[in-house]
Amino acid sequence: MPGNSKLIAFAATANPARALTFYHETLGLKPLGLRLREDTPFAIVFDANGTTLRVQKVESVAPPMYTVLGWEVADITTTVQDLTRRGVVFERFDNLQQDEQGIWTTPDGARIAWFKDPDRNTLSLTQSA
Repeated sequence: MPGNSKLIAFAATANPARALTFYHETLGLKPLGLRLREDTPFAIVFDANGTTLRVQKVESVAPPMYTVLGWEVADITTTVQDLTRRGVVFERFDNLQQDEQGIWTTPDGARIAWFKDPDRNTLSLTQSA
């Protein structure tokens, strides 16, 4: 049953070289099997801390208006600062009260920040309350 199986996450890219650089060098995900030809005509595969992330190669990406991937982090302030230094720009939303770094605190105390990958997929960071 899927509930007892390991999850595989998916995102899409129309520019695999740019996606490889972003997910590996900017976000620090480990590419899997590049020497084993895992960088196939279909996807670039990463280890996202034990979860397989397949960034699918497509002709064009129609980015959804919602978050497609997210990471739970222990210290969102430090993570946002580190990613900002690496060139990541955090999103701002008119309907949310976000701090100077773009971090929103939910009513239950969780803290969330959103950013885009090079294909405009929305990604997020969450620090639990």
